[in-house]
Amino acid sequence: MAAIERSLSLQEQTYQALRVAILSGELAPGERLIETQLAQRLQVSRTPIREAIRQLQHSNLATIDASGTLRVATFSKIDAIQLYDCRIALEYLSVTGACERITALQLTELEAFVTQAEKMMQSKFSQLTNFQLLDLDYRFHRLLAKSSGNLWLMSLLDQVFDQMALLRIQTMQQNPEVLEVCTEHRRIYQAVVDRDTDTAVRAIATHLMASKERVVQEVEQFVQRSSHQSRREI
Repeated sequence: MAAIERSLSLQEQTYQALRVAILSGELAPGERLIETQLAQRLQVSRTPIREAIRQLQHSNLATIDASGTLRVATFSKIDAIQLYDCRIALEYLSVTGACERITALQLTELEAFVTQAEKMMQSKFSQLTNFQLLDLDYRFHRLLAKSSGNLWLMSLLDQVFDQMALLRIQTMQQNPEVLEVCTEHRRIYQAVVDRDTDTAVRAIATHLMASKERVVQEVEQFVQRSSHQSRREI
């Protein structure tokens, strides 16, 4: 994390810096958040750190565990299932609206995201590549929502996407292949190009249900590993 620039609200900059660190995986799921250490890394006092942490808790990106320790949020199996159920319901609306209203310019941009992800998947996996793929996945789905013309839908999806990003980071760190975007995104894109709503809905359902299954399985293993580690520490 870079030192904070003081041209804008120090509290907001601090929050954004910590949010980015969490959603990029720099601050890992389950990692302890210590005010003094964070203040030193960002070169700010503990007051903006304290306020930023409150915002992180409100955004469900940080939580206090059973022992009273503040940590980066992690997700249970139930959390993962419920998040995906919400996202699936919202993205049905997204892809339906996209088939009706997407513009030629938005189709070009959507295809660019698909092509870029395909090229990256052909390269050797690295931590950086994983986070870039996650960003492309987000941008692809957000553009679908934007192209639907439904601003309320975009607002609701934005609330889900941060949680989804942290959930995917929690699982990708153990299994990079949990994120499959190339083949599935290509099918969704082609259905939208064809303005074929039924095929697009089936494609996005297949995509998100397959993703849900992979992620839920990894969350179960993550929880088991964390439980074993906690017992060893005791």
